[in-house]
This record gives sequence, structure tokens and C-alpha cells, in this order.
Amino acid sequence: MKIDGIGMPRGANRPKKRRGRGVGSGHGKTSCKGHKGSKARTGHHGGPRLGFEGGQMPLIRRIPKRGFISKFKKLFHIVNLNSLNKFADNTIVSPAELFTANLISDKDGEVKILGDGELTKPLTIKAHRFSKSALEKIKKIGGKIEIITVIPAKAGTQDK
Repeated sequence: MKIDGIGMPRGANRPKKRRGRGVGSGHGKTSCKGHKGSKARTGHHGGPRLGFEGGQMPLIRRIPKRGFISKFKKLFHIVNLNSLNKFADNTIVSPAELFTANLISDKDGEVKILGDGELTKPLTIKAHRFSKSALEKIKKIGGKIEIITVIPAKAGTQDK
């Protein structure tokens, strides 16, 4: 047997069904959809909704619901002190500099400095929050701290 003798098996390439072209085509009248029922309908009626299991209690309702996620939870970008050693002495380190140094993933979010590791250079660090151990270590080395305050938007107003 040669490679050029191998072809598609019989029946692999079937002609396209030309639906709705009259009774003589074999696919006329109901266009292969049968008579009535939800699967015979057009538009959003063309089958049951997502997750419908034929009247059986759906999986999403059978599984117990657990936990709670607060919509008021604050998410911070965490930066440890030992990762700030890559900056030069007496540099002003703000969220923009942390973003360019790939220490945080988003320059718009709030930043918290944690005291993990040792700081070897005096730096001026601007962040939204500091842990107690980070404050002590920064001041011990001779660095400065600036807390960035976020002013919340007034209720009922929108920026346009």
C-alpha cells in the first residue's frame, strides 16, 4: 500500500443538507426539526435555558452554597521591605515606581508595605498602609514614610 492510495473512508464527505427547499429535497417542510416542541422553535426558544435538566432539580441548586464575599473588602498590593532594596539610596518610592520595578501589578491600587526581611538603604516610601514592623525598620535605618490618603467619592455623584 502506498501513501497516495490512502483516501477518506466511504461516506466521510457527505453533501450538505439543503433544508427548507421543498418536500422533494427530503429536507423540506419542517427542515429536519420534527413537529413542534422547544427544539423546533427559532430564536431564544430553540432549546431549554442554560442549566435546565428536564425538570430535575438542577445541579446549581442541588449543591450547597457556602461562604460570603463582602463587596466592601479592600484589596491591597503587598510589598515586603526586602524587595525595596533594589532602589538606590534616598530614592522616593511611590506606587508608580513600584509598578515600573514590577513589584506591583497595578499602579492604581492601594499599596501596603509589610516588614518581611531587612531594609538596607534609607528610602522615602509613599504607600497607603504600613505594618508596625515595617514602620520600625524603616525609621531605624533612617528612612522616611509618607502615607497616601484616599479621599472617597461622595455618595450619589458620578465622574463624567
